[in-house]
Amino acid sequence: MKPGADATMHAISSGQAARRDQTAWRLADLPATGDLAAAEAFCREVARRHYENFTVATRLVPPRLRQHLATVYAFARWSDDLADEAADPVEAIASLAEWRHELEECFAGRPRHPVMVALSHTVRQSGLAIEPFADLLDAFEQDQRKTRYETREELVDYCRRSADPVGRIVLSLEGCHDPQLVAMSDSICTGLQLVNFWQDIRRDRIAGRIYLPRDDMQRHGVDEAALDEPAASPALRRLLTDEVAWARGCFAAGAPLAESGPPVLRPAITMFLGGGRAVADAIERAGFDTLTRRPTVGRWTKLRLAARGWWAATRSGGGMNA
Repeated sequence: MKPGADATMHAISSGQAARRDQTAWRLADLPATGDLAAAEAFCREVARRHYENFTVATRLVPPRLRQHLATVYAFARWSDDLADEAADPVEAIASLAEWRHELEECFAGRPRHPVMVALSHTVRQSGLAIEPFADLLDAFEQDQRKTRYETREELVDYCRRSADPVGRIVLSLEGCHDPQLVAMSDSICTGLQLVNFWQDIRRDRIAGRIYLPRDDMQRHGVDEAALDEPAASPALRRLLTDEVAWARGCFAAGAPLAESGPPVLRPAITMFLGGGRAVADAIERAGFDTLTRRPTVGRWTKLRLAARGWWAATRSGGGMNA
């Protein structure tokens, strides 16, 4: 369901239109051969040019992990672009099905696409399992079929496949499969996904999706039409106050991972945990009105979070140069 013309024009003037960044295949030249070095260089370029914090984040992990992280990011970015750049859901699902076949071929030792060539090397080096990558594709496919969520439980189940796999992959790169630590990672990743939802209510609405659980909306007396208004109503602000508190609870549940996770990952965990909390703070400073403008984290805050991560690395002896 698309918003009315007035709301759409307001969103455009507010800089909240559902604009898409350049797709992965337009960010760098796709290698024409199956050469590993070229494939990995492509992944690094996609990550560097698409995600402004990637270089900072990877400086907080040892060099031996940086290429693997770039490769995983390129896989996720390519998957997302296949879903969002399609002309309609049918085309998106077909494209994702073809990409899933490429993933299966990669894990069978027969990679063809350059991203899969790079990923195959990461898999051989680290022993990653296919499940978290397949879960990500499940989430991208779900976005084509499901645009509303009845309960928080439904939304958490979506986050289990749309966000949590990333943390699980990163932990796996260090051979970490401890159930308690994985659960903490899941909490952080779910929290990050949630604050992104509350930050992007306008953009998601324009794209035809609502991630606010219907149960929560009804409890606060918020209907879908309220999401088309130029500013958040008092009821919507109260709803978002609760939703942000939910996300903060996820961060609190996962916070011990910054002290108990694999030492070389603790600085990056510290930074991303702090970043999620900073987004929650930005939403609160905006009075829980994310319709008028999209709350963002400023450059100085990002630098402070990076410095905190660096300090965590020096304190823990995480070995960023390992």
